[in-house]
Amino acid sequence: MQDYKTFMAGLSETEKLGFNDNQLRIVYAKYLKRDADGNVIESPLGMFKRISAEIAKSDLPFKSKNEVESIEKEFLDMMSSLEFIPGGRTIANAGTPVKNLANCFVIPVEDSMEGIFEAVKKAALIQKRGGGVGYCFSTLRPQGTWVKGCSGVASGPISFMRVFDVMCSTIMQGNRRGAQMATFHVWHPDIEQFVTAKDDLTQLTNFNISVMIDDKFMHAVEKNEMYDLIDPHTSEVVKQVNARDLFDKISYHAWKTGEPGVLFVDTANRFNKIKHLGTFKATNPCAEIWLLDHEVCNLGSINLDRMVKHEDGVPKVNWEKLKATTRKAIRFLDNVIDASEYPTPEITEMAKKTRRIGLGVLGFADMLYQLSIPYSSEQGRKLATEVMRVIDEEGWNTSEALANEKGVFPGWKGSEFEKEGRKVRNCAITAIAPTGTLSMLGDTSGGCEPNFALAFIKNSHSIGATFTYGNKHFEKVAKDRGFYSPELMKRIAQQGTLDGIDEVPDDVKRIFEVSFNISAEEHIYMQAAFQKYVTNAVSKTINFPNSATLEQVKAGYMLSWKSGCKGSTVYRDGSRGNQVLNISEVKKEASKAETKKAEVKKEEAKETKKADEEPIMIQTKPGKKEDLHCTFC
Repeated sequence: MQDYKTFMAGLSETEKLGFNDNQLRIVYAKYLKRDADGNVIESPLGMFKRISAEIAKSDLPFKSKNEVESIEKEFLDMMSSLEFIPGGRTIANAGTPVKNLANCFVIPVEDSMEGIFEAVKKAALIQKRGGGVGYCFSTLRPQGTWVKGCSGVASGPISFMRVFDVMCSTIMQGNRRGAQMATFHVWHPDIEQFVTAKDDLTQLTNFNISVMIDDKFMHAVEKNEMYDLIDPHTSEVVKQVNARDLFDKISYHAWKTGEPGVLFVDTANRFNKIKHLGTFKATNPCAEIWLLDHEVCNLGSINLDRMVKHEDGVPKVNWEKLKATTRKAIRFLDNVIDASEYPTPEITEMAKKTRRIGLGVLGFADMLYQLSIPYSSEQGRKLATEVMRVIDEEGWNTSEALANEKGVFPGWKGSEFEKEGRKVRNCAITAIAPTGTLSMLGDTSGGCEPNFALAFIKNSHSIGATFTYGNKHFEKVAKDRGFYSPELMKRIAQQGTLDGIDEVPDDVKRIFEVSFNISAEEHIYMQAAFQKYVTNAVSKTINFPNSATLEQVKAGYMLSWKSGCKGSTVYRDGSRGNQVLNISEVKKEASKAETKKAEVKKEEAKETKKADEEPIMIQTKPGKKEDLHCTFC
């Protein structure tokens, strides 16, 4: 089998698309087509040609051959220029014998031995093809419950989660880790076992876990009231707990390990446009997609880093390019539904019935760097909302045009869209994924997150490699402003931020914020700013420094709920030993963080005073830690 260097040496620069070494290593390891012996047999350009040809074929029943060829070229141009990047399964599988092109699935787990292992079987078929799966385990009766059929007692939901975890570890997905999301209602009698299930980080390693919290529970937390725990098998109240104590326990374990996340299930279902088909009980592994039982979704992201133009030397958002890319991307993702094959009849039916897609973004933080806008500012939040408003408006217009051309989604009758008299092709069109590996391919920042650091090392567990990154926009500014030096870059690489580095001007420090410079509240405000025009959800992590307290985590969760969020995930730096993103020396003590905030808040106050509206506080959704399964998104 040929090695990476030998293969790349045989490619022309045209075939490499101008990719840097990190980008080439990623596509070589994860996405380029291989023969039966494992040898790579296509270039990066060939990869995108393979994808565009396969996805354009879905238009053949509706378009002439010449029109389809034109669509194929549009798809190729927007991908090869990295203006739009499909989800990982579409990149890896389109045009190959493995026809699963979707990222996200939800499988119901019924409360019987037959139902549980039927779910295991379906999940295995999905994961064999590289998909990520979500399940709701609070459908299962509590541990110790008498089971008539076997004259014994139930072992409980957590024990069966371990069965799914072993299955996921066993199923080989090439060089990729499996990904699963376990959701669990807060009213289940085994809730405390679920909350502590990942304290041992060697257990349930193929799961993200999230507690589904209803409004009744959060009101009980506020009022320090008791809350009913209910047996899902009998629907009877079996116990009462103090809601605030349980909330404290959930928050403590999130502070300790980053899990569980919380999902505000009532909020999610309030925004469900296809209630007549079912209610949400689970999400995909990174939680940007809430799905009905057996539902599926494919993903793709617009690279905002490439949506900036310069007029007379002044950087501006290229709105026309953003609109044009949105139109092409919506058609692309809708075509993926028909180009894909699904592992079971139930999944096939739901894929075609709802035609759910998730168009998102990546490179937002790098767009802000180019526009000299601080991530934590009101100006940054307003730009996030406007970017998603344009994508949402153009996206729904395109979905309406596709409905006129190809027909509405089959589940349209009885939906909120029918009640509104609006004919659309898809039940939902937008979602913001974390885009971990895809951002590495795009050489830009992930999803809607701030940059982790201006220089850092990324450990890719799935391919057993490490990647060293330095932010290209900062390096350009440093050189243009005359303060660049190799020694400076080494210092930044050691600590990741610009804090305490006197050579860097204050105005540059203000713009080049990284995750540790941003407060928990500012993370939540940004998540809300994006969510306003996102029809699925937004994957976003509330990052805390290692010195963060339990009270701060609790306040973050409470603020997320009060903001109308669909959920929230926190991550305290260093709380997990297998952290993917690292800087060699994190010099972010609480006192220094506060000093930094004081410096920038003077400018913030001026800007906020000029703002013509309050910070956006609307429904949002949870993200997941960078060290888990964002490669599936």
